[in-house]
Amino acid sequence: MKKMQGEKVIMKNNNLEIKKLDEKAIIPTYGTEESAGADLYALIDKDLSINPGETVMISTGLAMAIPHGYVGLIYARSSLGSKKGLAPANKVGVIDADYRGEIKVALHNHSKEIQTITPNERIAQIIFAPYLKVNFVETKELSETTRGTGGFGSTN
Repeated sequence: MKKMQGEKVIMKNNNLEIKKLDEKAIIPTYGTEESAGADLYALIDKDLSINPGETVMISTGLAMAIPHGYVGLIYARSSLGSKKGLAPANKVGVIDADYRGEIKVALHNHSKEIQTITPNERIAQIIFAPYLKVNFVETKELSETTRGTGGFGSTN
């Protein structure tokens, strides 16, 4: 059944609609029962070299219907970051609930060596979280707190 434009997708039984844009795409998987993030896989036909300081866009071949009131957050996989120096270029990717295009990962090489991504390699993880949309109300004064205006490092 085709959904109407503007129709909001609601989360039911933790089911998330996902569409393969390429038959070779791999549906995200959770590494363990308690994993918060689901692994995203590189949809590439051959090894991809990433030069030091370079950022490349890597396809997953997937599109998702993230439910209304949720956001998809793309984070680094700890093993890629610690072993290869590879992490999302924007640190945390934000996928809004109304986006229906392909999920891609902007992977940046922070190391001093050329790094290689292989076909179907796990390149990032995605976590789904509810968010609160707020109304911004301008005011002249804010309530007092113990911390007050203490910034970076003020709490040791």
